[in-house]
Amino acid sequence: MNQFFLHNLWRWKSGLPELSEFQTDNISIKSLKETEWSNNFERLMRNRLIMGALRYGKLHAENKPQYNRIESIIKRARKYTDTGNKEFLVDMANFCLLEFEECKHINAHFSSIDDGDHVEIK
Repeated sequence: MNQFFLHNLWRWKSGLPELSEFQTDNISIKSLKETEWSNNFERLMRNRLIMGALRYGKLHAENKPQYNRIESIIKRARKYTDTGNKEFLVDMANFCLLEFEECKHINAHFSSIDDGDHVEIK
């Protein structure tokens, strides 16, 4: 199948301008796996998850208290907006991970769909 078409599928769906054929030549799954991640962010997350396990209990521990992680995420998003302290981003990511793994939401599920709601350009 035409590489140009494949590289632009999501861009078209998102309303973004398409990449030229020249821009798509160097894109591969391997290169994306190497570039589209932050090892530093992951290291900071893991360090805080380890401390959290000592303070609040290990992931999936029995009889672990129920925490309101969604409110904590919202609270830290506001704090990040106010201060610019990236630690709040790490905290939010960890709360998202914990909520994903331990959530008790009555309708919890994962459906991989494109709802058309994408990040906006400033």
